[in-house]
Amino acid sequence: MKRFGVHFVVIMAAFGLVAGALSFGARSSRGQSQTPKVESPVKPAVLITDRPTSATTTTSPFTDAASKNAVLRNELTWTFGGKQQRGWYLYDLLLNQTLDNNSSSDSVDFASAVSAWQTGKLLNSTGVLDEESLMAIVAQWQSNRLKDRTPATPTQLLTAPSLEFYDPDRLEELRQVERNTYAAYKRMLAAAIGDAALQLNHISKDELAPGEKYFKIISAFRSHEYQEKLRRESPNAGSAGLAVNSPHFTGRALDIYVGGDPVDTRDSNRAIQVNSPAYKWLVRNASRFGFRPYFYEPWHWEYVE
Repeated sequence: MKRFGVHFVVIMAAFGLVAGALSFGARSSRGQSQTPKVESPVKPAVLITDRPTSATTTTSPFTDAASKNAVLRNELTWTFGGKQQRGWYLYDLLLNQTLDNNSSSDSVDFASAVSAWQTGKLLNSTGVLDEESLMAIVAQWQSNRLKDRTPATPTQLLTAPSLEFYDPDRLEELRQVERNTYAAYKRMLAAAIGDAALQLNHISKDELAPGEKYFKIISAFRSHEYQEKLRRESPNAGSAGLAVNSPHFTGRALDIYVGGDPVDTRDSNRAIQVNSPAYKWLVRNASRFGFRPYFYEPWHWEYVE
């Protein structure tokens, strides 16, 4: 009986040891973290082997032409109307309009446009605006001017108001304008007044204020007799400065104030005029109203329609 008791105690002790071991294992299992493994935000470096080592450079075929144009713009010697001219910088706006180009004259884009124009005229398409090409462009400009040089008859003329003129005291017989030309001028004037960028002082939609000078008429109809009088008073003007066969006697030519000395052909004065807002506006818009320029005189515009 005593032995049985001892065995019982041993068995119970062994059972306790087994139960304790099982309990520890369960606790250890439940004590492990259930949080999933977080991936490191640091990405492994990747070696890039196809990165370009230098920028690709290209040379325009008109680079040399652009350099030559930059010099010729101010230095080209040529002749027009019996007078020697120097450079073509005074005609930048008209050139860009003719070439359908807005780039500066020393750019490869300008040279490219010159080349395209030369190709169309069957000239050597170098892209250089040399004397031959410039004279061809001048010939084109001149061909766009008023072709009908028939003198105006009295019934074709009207007398414009004195306030329409740069000089309001101009004689009545010198304020005559061909009727259709005057109507086109008034439409053009209304468009200019309506352009806020010009800031023209005006008293109505098509009438300038008395103190405003820009866009006013300097001269319109001039008879043969009056034209000859002007030539006698300016014997050294040359045919460029004062045309022998002036379109003014048609009543369809208007001298319009665009700045500077109204009708002075000195390069220094014309340089002022071609850079004025009024002249730039006329170059861009006058053709819409039927007017074409005389390239040599920034103030001179002819109604050709």
